[in-house]
Amino acid sequence: MANRAFPSGGNGPRPSRRVEGAAGKRHRRPWHNAAMSFATADLYDAHGDALRSCVTQFRSYGSRARFSGQISTVRCLEDNALVKQVLATPGEGRVLVVDGGGSLRTALLGDMIATSAVENGWAGVVIYGAVRDTAALADLDLDLGVKALGANPRKSAKTGLGEIDVPVTFGDVTFAPGEWLYSDEDGILVSDHRLDI
Repeated sequence: MANRAFPSGGNGPRPSRRVEGAAGKRHRRPWHNAAMSFATADLYDAHGDALRSCVTQFRSYGSRARFSGQISTVRCLEDNALVKQVLATPGEGRVLVVDGGGSLRTALLGDMIATSAVENGWAGVVIYGAVRDTAALADLDLDLGVKALGANPRKSAKTGLGEIDVPVTFGDVTFAPGEWLYSDEDGILVSDHRLDI
């Protein structure tokens, strides 16, 4: 659905943030599978062409090399207001797939929005575009899978232009809301239903 503009946050210094519970430890969500033992190669061997394999060569920036979950989507271009909006809602172990048009001119995700994603229970974010704050994204306390094309310190616009939960296509794969994404060191697979892993 199309969305109107949303106000941007402040432009002051961004403090370092850790996602911790009362005992000073990382939050563990009910959906979190610490083992995360699947391998996309094994999944493809087991299910074959019932799975779609994304040919885009992403870089991994998050602390979780392997992640999976039901897909939600955002389509936007050099404007991350909708990314921020969606990741501030309950994720319940989902993965947000962002079609940023392949642009590397501005970053669509940084440490503050990634921290919000963790706090709200998202498993991962795949961005067909750029991220920033890459050292913070790789922090072991920021328990989130993040894949993107590259990095750029330049922040994006905040007008809210774009669409939420529409099918998006890149890397020879269409990612539809409600389908399931599986990502590891080898790449990204999409299934129209949840796999037994």
